[in-house]
Amino acid sequence: MTTQTHSPAETTPRPPAGGDPVRPGSPELTALFDRISVGADLRDRDRVAPFEQIAWVKQAGLGRLRVPVAEGGGGASLREFFAVLIALAEADSNVAHILRTHYWFVEQQLVAVDPDARARGLAIINADQLVGNGFSEQSKHAVGLHFDTAIAPQPGGGYRLNGEKFYSTGTMYCDYTQIWASAGEHRIAGAVVPITRAGVSVEDDWDGFGQRLTGTGTTRLNDVVVNEEEYFDLGDPDDQPTGYMGAFLQLYLQAVTAGILRSVRNDAVALVQRRARNFSHAAAGSAAEDRQVLQVVGEIAADAFAAEAIVLAAADAIQAAFDSVVDGLPDPAIAEAAQLAAAQAKIAVDRFSYAAAAKLFDVGGASATQKVYNLDRHWRNARTASTHNPTFLKASAVGDHFVNGASFPGNAYF
Repeated sequence: MTTQTHSPAETTPRPPAGGDPVRPGSPELTALFDRISVGADLRDRDRVAPFEQIAWVKQAGLGRLRVPVAEGGGGASLREFFAVLIALAEADSNVAHILRTHYWFVEQQLVAVDPDARARGLAIINADQLVGNGFSEQSKHAVGLHFDTAIAPQPGGGYRLNGEKFYSTGTMYCDYTQIWASAGEHRIAGAVVPITRAGVSVEDDWDGFGQRLTGTGTTRLNDVVVNEEEYFDLGDPDDQPTGYMGAFLQLYLQAVTAGILRSVRNDAVALVQRRARNFSHAAAGSAAEDRQVLQVVGEIAADAFAAEAIVLAAADAIQAAFDSVVDGLPDPAIAEAAQLAAAQAKIAVDRFSYAAAAKLFDVGGASATQKVYNLDRHWRNARTASTHNPTFLKASAVGDHFVNGASFPGNAYF
């Protein structure tokens, strides 16, 4: 386990690190992903944290992908964003997953009502700084928006933050962290602070069997100072307005899975091409000529195609919600349609993604199970990504919506 305890010297927004950011479909973006893909399987196998690859992401301005071009970003639509995310996850699903809450932070700034708060958020993003998270806790509370972590006002101004978070995906690679905490009875609040702030410590103690390099471990907050401009009120946790952020966050995971399936397809092709022999009772002398083996490769490719198509269709629904935003909030009916699309995407993709990852061994035989190839990482990573919220709860909520007209839960954990 690695513990990173930060000194009082703080990270402050800097001018853009890499000039103009990479744009969707550009040769520079393709070259970046090609570079990130090199050694991704070995990093996963040997647990080598991708700090270097995240540095490349920052240098390329990829964290600005959704920021309008006129404001210094890549100007990606949500369909373009999710297509780029799938390609990044194909290169390295850990790197793609690390950036999840950063891109949520970006999305929050794009619909922010307070112009000063929006400007502060965009200054962080346009300085190619990354924002992690401290939301979830391993506690007695139901998963949602109730926390033991507390933020309290101080007599001299500002606030103090105390508590412990888990599932802090990406934070150890980031410059800032966004913390949500209890602000008193029936109130929650958030704060965005540098991870170098005194009292903030980030531990690389994530021990899940998949997505092992995402830093999804513990963040400890010991009397952390929060300045007035870093604090924002979130209101009553049981009375949150209808939005599209939950749909965005959940579809993000399906995009990671779609990228994993593209990587499964790539490894299936490479595995068949390098097989020097086949079974004596097989339909052909080589695997590359064996129609049964080729059928399995084709099925994997079709599943990868289907996952991507499903994600991009749901991204269009989220784009409609984004386009409907007025005074920070989307049209409730359009936002609910986005939630429905993201929920259905998860239900559908989860039904075939694990099986597609497992099929990889049908084209390789026993030699494909050797640890040196680390091919089991695809199943482990897809299955881990899917556990962020249970598929059966999604399916029952979708059924309730169609049969009884029920609305969806109003939090980002659905």
